[in-house]
Amino acid sequence: MRRPSPEAPGRSAYSADALEVAPWLLNKLLVVGERCGRIVEVEAYRGDEDPASHAYRGPTRRNATMFGPPGHLYVYFTYGMHWCANVVCAPEGTAQAVLLRAAAPLDGIEAMRAARPKAAKDTDLASGPARLCQAFGITGEYDGADIVAGDRTVVVLDDGVAPPESPGISGRVGISRAQELPWRWWVPGDPNVSGGRSRSHR
Repeated sequence: MRRPSPEAPGRSAYSADALEVAPWLLNKLLVVGERCGRIVEVEAYRGDEDPASHAYRGPTRRNATMFGPPGHLYVYFTYGMHWCANVVCAPEGTAQAVLLRAAAPLDGIEAMRAARPKAAKDTDLASGPARLCQAFGITGEYDGADIVAGDRTVVVLDDGVAPPESPGISGRVGISRAQELPWRWWVPGDPNVSGGRSRSHR
């Protein structure tokens, strides 16, 4: 069956809770300029209800985008060396977001290889949140970009590939609080999914 032409989901798709938006984002396309990849791993963060969230203690200069309207990109700097990208969701003021943890490269792979020359193989290009940002050229300049409107050449598209019916699920990776919450999802069997804690399924 022929797939429909890729389209950007409307803003209402991102206005739901992060726990709904995160697994829904699996198999969507992340496009930044000429670079394109299929999202294969995500994590949810839920504002003041989530001690691992940047928004747990309220708004700051750093996390301001999280408190804005859904359907924007929240990009932050971590460990003094890496950028990470999140999709803002839930109604404005709620401060929920979905961390983009891994993507399967589809287009612009040469540009991704140039951005990540130490990657041993293409499945390492965007396998992990910092690697994903490096491969796609996402930096702090993209913070606040509207992924519905294609602002700053970044957009999330739906080309008709549905999220997996039974995604992989586990606790989140690389955090020190609320590790037990099963808020990480991935496409089972995809070689681009990052490493981390043990995996299980729904």
